[in-house]
Amino acid sequence: MQIHDQIEQTAGMEIVALTKESVRELWSKTYRPDGKPDWSHIFPYYHPDIIFQDSIQKIVGYSDFVLMCNRLTKRCRSLRMDIASIATDGNTILFDWTMTMSFRRSPATPIYGATRLTLHADGRIIEQRDYYDLWGDIYNGIPGYRRFYRWFMRKLFG
Repeated sequence: MQIHDQIEQTAGMEIVALTKESVRELWSKTYRPDGKPDWSHIFPYYHPDIIFQDSIQKIVGYSDFVLMCNRLTKRCRSLRMDIASIATDGNTILFDWTMTMSFRRSPATPIYGATRLTLHADGRIIEQRDYYDLWGDIYNGIPGYRRFYRWFMRKLFG
């Protein structure tokens, strides 16, 4: 599906205000334990000028954000997110999560992290910042690498 088709599809959707409860409900529909993730129902919650950033990339703009989500969907065999807790403060929603993902031939690997959503005055997400240690969590599942990675991180960063 092309990006403009996805934008057209979501243009008429009615969106509810983002709260702790609605975020938990919406994100639980996004990540399915038995299949590929689907973000189409949450795309309307993102502002056209969205800034997304995580440990490895910074994406600016709605179209590039949708492309990034689609790339992840294409690469994943399965992806599940379990939200542990959610807090709000003004126009900020913060939640911590465990994301279990598997790629082509890799086993399911848990990644632990947190997301900060900043809401625009119109209620849509203007900024999303995801925090996680991708390599640390991946290497935890590989016995030989886990010990070396943890040693290396302590030695280099204290």
